[in-house]
Amino acid sequence: MRFLTAGESHGQKLVGIIEGLPSGMKISKDQVDKALRKRQKGPGRGGRMAIEQDEVLLVSGVRGGLSTGAPIALEIPNRDWENWEKIMTWREDADLESRKVLTPRPGHADLTGALKYRTEVRNILERASARETAMRVAIGSVARQVLTALGIEIRGHVLAVGGVHAERADNEEYWQRVEQSEWSVGDPIAEQQMGERLILAREQGESLGGILEVQVHHVPAGLGSHVQWDRKLDGKLAQAVLSVQAIKGVSFGLGFEAGDRMGSKVHDPICYEKGQGFSRVSNHAGGIEGGMSNGEPIILQAVMKPIPTLYQPLDTVHLETKAVVKASVERSDICAVPAALVVLEHVAAWVIVEAVLEKFPADTFIELQTAWKDYRDNLLNQ
Repeated sequence: MRFLTAGESHGQKLVGIIEGLPSGMKISKDQVDKALRKRQKGPGRGGRMAIEQDEVLLVSGVRGGLSTGAPIALEIPNRDWENWEKIMTWREDADLESRKVLTPRPGHADLTGALKYRTEVRNILERASARETAMRVAIGSVARQVLTALGIEIRGHVLAVGGVHAERADNEEYWQRVEQSEWSVGDPIAEQQMGERLILAREQGESLGGILEVQVHHVPAGLGSHVQWDRKLDGKLAQAVLSVQAIKGVSFGLGFEAGDRMGSKVHDPICYEKGQGFSRVSNHAGGIEGGMSNGEPIILQAVMKPIPTLYQPLDTVHLETKAVVKASVERSDICAVPAALVVLEHVAAWVIVEAVLEKFPADTFIELQTAWKDYRDNLLNQ
């Protein structure tokens, strides 16, 4: 499987193509739109979210609600296009001056991209923008529907925002609170403090980052491989997570805490129960050993830096005069941590589906289901 995306933040639309999905898979447009709407929510989002009402258009590869086996083409129109058409049009009469950016933002792709491609900043920031993740959520939602049909569940929660850390639990009540929370947090006290921190950041022209966690449940042992560096499941997940804008670190299970413990307090003892197969007493490894899923839930954490656009901007250098000036201000969010969680859940879904189809190549979804069931049954009886 593979996918490609195209499109700019203020372009006409975002475009995506999925290749390699088996035929006969039920594809729900409503599920994709639901994920897109969730990505747009959150207490720290900016004015752009009031303009866009993201909805996917299934252009090809799906007929009668089922995948055909052909490439699936998706589009998400940008409603803000009408305000940017003269600036972003492909035509030679495009207005290249009115929104030209000459003051690159620290922490953004602005300057490095302009130097690399020998172009103006506008051409860089339009593609580097996190607006691109809307299409990755749409593509990931299609992948997530495959996983749901196989019995795999993905969920996530926000662990911290702006230095406010939430108390966590692992019970039904906690996860219900996460689902109902606009911050995707299961700790109501921390949620209130996050809201207060957001108000302060807005007043000071600042932005906020945070820490997020994604969990993948009911994954059998054996996805991924130890035999080559680029087939390791944790490596692929890490690359996907770090490819999301503003994500600066990723870890699995205990993560960096493992470096502070003795080996006996890090590794997970193995047990066996007839009819249930092998399992682990704990899950410090985060469900991955040797680059392969080990049958326990896959647990990954990621850190998101504060968004580079500041309404009290930092110093930068004017690209023409070379004078020290304040960085440009593009319309932006104060905090997008809950939205980033939605993105991470869906990029993780893609990697897991890719690993599933690597192990169980199939032209049809029925073939995939049969191979999947046989493999899981075999694991229980070893």
